[in-house]
Amino acid sequence: MKCPFCHIPSLSDEESLILARGEFTYVVLNRYPYNPGHLLICTYRHMGEYLDLNAGELNEISSFTKDAIRALRGISSNVNFNIGINLGRIAGAGIPEHFHQHIVPRWQGDSNFMPVIGGTKVLSQMLDETREILVNLWPK
Repeated sequence: MKCPFCHIPSLSDEESLILARGEFTYVVLNRYPYNPGHLLICTYRHMGEYLDLNAGELNEISSFTKDAIRALRGISSNVNFNIGINLGRIAGAGIPEHFHQHIVPRWQGDSNFMPVIGGTKVLSQMLDETREILVNLWPK
């Protein structure tokens, strides 16, 4: 099976839900979000170990993290964030072979009965609509 994080950059930004492309990394909406606006910062290089990130990748991940926070705060000023890396399968990485960082927007009371009772999460907006809003708010 081909790595989805290696395949995503070969698609158009609209089709892939990419918000921004850098020299070493790109930012994409998560197709299986925990919350609306859940972003992933992925390396172009196929490797899964944080210790193998080079200076360019580290700097771009940091810069894109700040851009993501600014863009998401453009939608809602009272948003907070979970920012994290699941490093390895045991730590919860769905694709441990390819490094990616999660940025998950959080709002007061953002959990409801659906994840507990229904085993699903309700999203109030289609991913392509969320992408369009964030692209327009992304720092230029």
